[in-house]
Amino acid sequence: MFKGFREFVLRGNVIDLAVGIVIGAAFGAVINQFTKSFLEPLIQVLTGGHGTGGRFTVRGVPFDYGAFINALITFVLTALALYYFVVVPANAYARRRGTLKEDELSDEAKLLTEIRDRLPRG
Repeated sequence: MFKGFREFVLRGNVIDLAVGIVIGAAFGAVINQFTKSFLEPLIQVLTGGHGTGGRFTVRGVPFDYGAFINALITFVLTALALYYFVVVPANAYARRRGTLKEDELSDEAKLLTEIRDRLPRG
């Protein structure tokens, strides 16, 4: 039982996933602070000192669409930062080492290709 668990944990995919989660959390914190420290004040300057949030109520229930817009901006900036600062350099490094090939197919794609090739042509 422990041998199987050890093999599972020591696979490259699990370790990559753990590293990705940690890096993603760190980037998330940086981008969130960037949004609060720079983007919100910039929006306040551009709107004449008014708040960055927006809120309306329906039957006494508040809807905070400003917080949603801030979260959306944070998400987009986080995704862009992860892509350009982690994924692109990692792929370039893997290509240089020869471990990433553009034409490499996953097992599912290979299986689907084999099935397609065996189907009668009509």
